[in-house]
Amino acid sequence: MTRGQIENRNFLSPTGFKFTLTRTPKVAFFCNQANIPDITLGLAVQPSYTRMLPQPGDIIDFGDFSLRFLVDENLENYMEIQNWMRGLGFPERLGQFAELERQNSGRVQYSNEGQNIYSDGTLQVLSSSELPNFQIFFKDMFPYSLSTMTFDATDTDIQYFTADVSFKYSIYNIVDLGGNPLYGY
Repeated sequence: MTRGQIENRNFLSPTGFKFTLTRTPKVAFFCNQANIPDITLGLAVQPSYTRMLPQPGDIIDFGDFSLRFLVDENLENYMEIQNWMRGLGFPERLGQFAELERQNSGRVQYSNEGQNIYSDGTLQVLSSSELPNFQIFFKDMFPYSLSTMTFDATDTDIQYFTADVSFKYSIYNIVDLGGNPLYGY
């Protein structure tokens, strides 16, 4: 990364993206909104004679990853997330957690301390020409919130259901198409 003027004067489009999450491919296919989460650097406070002086801290906090997707009429993609969450929280019986781990046995293993309950995700951002430009890799994702769906017989216009899901993860990195970090330190 060089310092100076921006060479590419095209603006980043909010509609140019693709999301993939191997554990829930039906959700990823109908994804119509995603975000690059915020990042916050913690602060330390240094006392001085006149006032407390803020100093850069050493702990970074990553915001949540949010995703909105269109819900298919058989609820297949909605249930991918709901079943994942039910397995994590085992609301009816303890065996639901073990079933969640076995459920993914034919797919790629996402191991974090031996538990097959996480998934890595990739948000691919497209250029103004709709070509892949860079990617955001999320490690060890899991859903913790899934929105409600409200049926309303008084609606006059059909607005198809969308659902919002929020994920926690261990870290995300922004990389170019070759996997090289975009940050230059």
